[in-house]
Amino acid sequence: MSRSAAPHQPQRVRVPARHAVRFAVAGLSLVALAGALVLDAPPAQAAGYPSWDDVLAARGQESQKNAQITGIETLIGDLAAKSDAAVAQAEARGNEYADAQRKSQRAAEKEQRLRTEADAHAETAAASAAQAGQFAAQMARSGGSDVTSSVLTGGDDARDLLYDLGALSKLSEQAERVEAVASADAAVARALSGQADRAATELATLAAAAEERMAEAQAASDRAQAAYDEQQDNKARLEAQLATLKSGRLRTEAEFAEGEAKRKAEEERARAEAAAAAARAAAAAPSRGGSSGGGGGGGAVGSGGGAGWVRPAGGRITSGYGSRVHPITGVVTVHDGIDLGSACSSAIVAASAGTVDYVGWYGGYGNYVRIDHGGGVKSAYGHIVSGGFRVTKGQRVAAGTLVALVGSTGNSTGCHLHYETHVGGGTTNPVSFMAARGVGF
Repeated sequence: MSRSAAPHQPQRVRVPARHAVRFAVAGLSLVALAGALVLDAPPAQAAGYPSWDDVLAARGQESQKNAQITGIETLIGDLAAKSDAAVAQAEARGNEYADAQRKSQRAAEKEQRLRTEADAHAETAAASAAQAGQFAAQMARSGGSDVTSSVLTGGDDARDLLYDLGALSKLSEQAERVEAVASADAAVARALSGQADRAATELATLAAAAEERMAEAQAASDRAQAAYDEQQDNKARLEAQLATLKSGRLRTEAEFAEGEAKRKAEEERARAEAAAAAARAAAAAPSRGGSSGGGGGGGAVGSGGGAGWVRPAGGRITSGYGSRVHPITGVVTVHDGIDLGSACSSAIVAASAGTVDYVGWYGGYGNYVRIDHGGGVKSAYGHIVSGGFRVTKGQRVAAGTLVALVGSTGNSTGCHLHYETHVGGGTTNPVSFMAARGVGF
């Protein structure tokens, strides 16, 4: 599907608990709120947040209640500001990483192209040299003693002398031409190899820069996750406490905890259902990953040259790989993958087994996951919905594992999956790559 600017939304990056850090609200002294707030909060909430006992105690005195209301409103605002700032930083670092990675990809593709061309010229040179050798052998068989014998004996053989000499001359000219071609192709091969070596040096520099940007982007993404978790963990409780103070309705911590438990159980059930649906699709799908019309679902296991590859999502191809006119800018740009017109919040599954090596924002592709399958092969998934990550960096996944949900983050005009395949540091057409592994679109 065509891509356009999507509205700014906080991203949801699922990261290990060890990355989650809790921040204290600077400049806010809860002790100053008429002594009503205590700092020894229970484990379920971060230090610095009012407890339910604080809220209930403040209900009876107007000054304490007003101070509590002001303090809680400030906390809620600070949580939102902290999360928004972390997301903005993650997007900025992700954009920088995308730019650096794109340069590295182009350099890798250039080196691969030069190596391929050099090999082709080297093969041609070798074939020409072999042909020249055949001509030389033929001249050796046809000339020499036979021509000398014709001169000495005369007769019919002597009359054929001029013909034989002419034939040998033609053969010699052909051999010289073939040798010249072989020499030229060999020279081109050497020149291309030299260019490829220089491209490899440039690639190493760009790849190192991209790795640095990736680490920065991943760290920023983790910080955004921590801020988002902080907001999600505390906002609902703070809003419930605020409602208790403002409405006068008595609400207990136990009542709130019961409601939160139900909400979280429902979220977990929805995630489990999405994962189960992806697993069922992988198990029930035919050997080829969807029809040529592109309507197949995700998770179809391939049976071709690389068993264990699956279709990453449903939907038909709406934009192909390679150069295209950008739907927003109108400029011809390189589209590094294919777009599958998948439904919003539908499953995105791992195309093959591997290790997740990036989870975060990635330039115009928005929320993005990349999986390293080993041997220089990677797959990547873009435009993931905010809050739609289902894997973390470093996690091992199998083919068909739920990794994310389809969205429209980044530059996108609507929900779809942007799917990429990488080989040797550069991108390659996912259609032909997957077809070689028994998976169609």
